[in-house]
This record gives sequence, structure tokens and C-alpha cells, in this order.
Amino acid sequence: MRIFGISPQAAPSAGMLRSPEPRIRSRGACKPTEMLEARHRMDAPPTRSARWGTDGIPSGGGATEPSPDAVLIRKTLAEVGPVADKVTSYFYALLFTGHPELRSMFPVAMDVQRERLLKALLTAAEHIDNPQVLAPYLSRLGTGHRKYGTMAGHYPAVGEALIGALARFAEGTWGPEAEAAWVRAYTAISQIMIDAAAADEQKAPASWQAEVVSHELRTPDIAVLTVRPDQPYPFLAGQYTTLETPWWPRVWRHYSFASAPRSDGLLSFHVKAVPAGWVSNALVRHARPGDVLRLGPPAGSMVVDHTTDNGMLCLGGGTGIAPIKALIEDVAGHGERRPMEVFFGARSDGDLYDKDTLLGMQRSHPWLSVRPVVCDGLAGQLPQAAGEHGPWNSYDAFVSGPPGMIRSGVDALKQIGIPGDRIRYDSVEEPVGVSG
Repeated sequence: MRIFGISPQAAPSAGMLRSPEPRIRSRGACKPTEMLEARHRMDAPPTRSARWGTDGIPSGGGATEPSPDAVLIRKTLAEVGPVADKVTSYFYALLFTGHPELRSMFPVAMDVQRERLLKALLTAAEHIDNPQVLAPYLSRLGTGHRKYGTMAGHYPAVGEALIGALARFAEGTWGPEAEAAWVRAYTAISQIMIDAAAADEQKAPASWQAEVVSHELRTPDIAVLTVRPDQPYPFLAGQYTTLETPWWPRVWRHYSFASAPRSDGLLSFHVKAVPAGWVSNALVRHARPGDVLRLGPPAGSMVVDHTTDNGMLCLGGGTGIAPIKALIEDVAGHGERRPMEVFFGARSDGDLYDKDTLLGMQRSHPWLSVRPVVCDGLAGQLPQAAGEHGPWNSYDAFVSGPPGMIRSGVDALKQIGIPGDRIRYDSVEEPVGVSG
């Protein structure tokens, strides 16, 4: 069978698109009570289309004049945006009715998964004129989603469901030309993913088994887990992975590595149990040494550029401090003495669960300053606390935590003079490290 120009034999496997959880009280809700003085590129994603976000597609470098295919695709997206829920439901109905064997590849409960596959396809198609940005994004998806066991032959089924759903709900803009544009876009999108997955299969497993070796409850809702992967797991400090538990098969969540790579190969994660969070509650309340988890490949661009000696300004909210801690270890491990300013935010003193460890690191490294911040609204007040210090215009910035805090933090950092291309963060659908 050959549909949309994709041969099932094009690659042995590929991943189906899916997902991904200082003490200063500053002016207003946060007032200074303690100040621990230093002892001494991904820019914002492109504009969203209707309800479908960009799922981490970075901006920049697009064509100045959209191609005819891009124009037709965007017209379709504009029409179906207001009925996104109906399009999504119809898409899955077509997919599972026509190919019931694919249903077992998805979680039993579809409420978390529901929009992600279609959303990724639609937002990728929207940026079809931006290959220098889109190709790396799709390559990461193709390699990062091999863990789902999707074969290259599954892509035609997904393409058929996509075209069927769009034809049903884009009646005003749909026609032979629009359909041909979408077929060409889907062919290009899926082939990039298939090729990337095939290349990655030659050098890395689809997933790693990882045994829990320690489980430390820091607060009633926050645990630090350390796991031992069954084979070497290469990653960079500041990156994250996707994690599956034995209690919720096929349900994956994003978690950042809480340390730089270690000589013993162990990996650590900080997990906060959130209301109705399947994976986070399982990890905090049920995981014990001896349990075996499954890890996807590493991802993320919030890493240190060791070719520069720029100062580093780090904002970490909640368990978003985990990758910041890894960055500190990375800088120390490289023998660097660049100034590093860390603002660690939480809603209460009790939630500053890693404060003692961070202050201990400050005592060991004269180039590091750690400022705990307690405030009710991390989204606005943690960036505000950072803005009251500085200046930061010569620093590289790193932001990690809940999505609202990341968005407000990036905006605030730009306002105080840090260029967007020197602000590093990972834009995923759930907060990295604090997802359900």
C-alpha cells in the first residue's frame, strides 16, 4: 500500500505524534526579608492558530511570501479552528474505525491524549514554509516518539483520518486544491519523521527501562526519585525526558533531569503530585525501590553554552528548580567561574524543598548566588523579584517551571533588556517537571 507518497517500507519504525508536569518577599505580595548576595534560544513560539498551539515549534526564519500551499492550509486552519473539538473527535473516530488495531497504542482514557496527535499535525502543516525550523522539530518528534512502537506503515492511516476530518469540517475552503496542498504537506511532514526515526534506530533504543533505586519524600506532595537505566542514557544538563509508569501504561509525562550526567549513570527527578495527576501521583505515592519505569529519549534546549563565559540568570519555579540544579552542577563540572544568579520560587516556605541543597552549593561555589522567593503567584512575582536586581543585560537567562511562569518570565526578561535569543526555556504542552 502506498498512500500520500509514503511507503510502509520507508523505515522500520517511527513514532506517532503525542505528548509530554529564593527567601525574598518582593514589593507587593513579596517583600524582602532575606537577601543572599553573590560571592563572587529559543525565542517565543509563533502565533497560535485558533485553539491549536505550536507544541514547541520555535519561531524565526520563515519564508517572506507564503507558498500557495501554505495559503490554502492556513485558510483551512482558520475555518476549522472554532470547531476544534468536533474535528478532533471526528479524526479519532475515523482513525479507530478504519484501523482498530491502532487503538491499543493510545491510553485507555483519551482525555489527556485527545488533541495532541492532531494538534501536532496541524501546527506542523501551518509552518510548512519554514523548513529550517520545521525539519528539526519534526526530526525530534520522529526520534522522540519511537517509544510508542509506531511503524512507518501507520502513517498512511493517520493521513487518511486527517484528510477526512478536514474535508468534513472545512466545507467553505475545502476542494481539490486544498486537499492536494494538505496531502503534499502531510507527505513532507511524515517523511521527515520516518527518516529521522530510521536514522535514530541505528544508534539508540526506542526507550530505556529504569529501576527505581531510591524514593525520598521531601514534602507530602514532592518526591525525589533516583533511577538506574538498563543501558547508558546520554543527555545534557538542563534537558528533560518523558516517563511512563507501570500503573498507567501508554501515559507519558515530561520530567527534567535534576542533575548533570553522573559517573554512576544514575538519573534523578523531582516530582510534585498534582490534583488528578495520574503519573505524578503514582510516582510520589506509589513508586518504591525496585519498581521499573520506562524512559523516552532526552529532549530540550535549555542547556549551557560552554563556548561563552556569559553570566547566567536562572528562574526556577516549584520543581522547575530541578534542571536549574543540573545546570549548576554542569558549570561546576566544567571548572567555570562565570557568575550564576538563581531565583528559586515557591508558594510557601515548605515548598522550598531543595533550599538547603542549593544554599550548600552556594557555599561551595563563590560564583553562585541563590535567592529563595516565597510568593503566591509565581507567574508574575518570581520574574518581578529577579527584575529588582541586576542589571542582567549581559547575562544568558534560563527559565523553568509552570507554563504561566515561563511565559511571564520570558516577557519580563525581555523587558529588562535580555535579548530573546539569549533566553532559554523549553516550551512543552505540560510544565516540565510538574506535569500530571
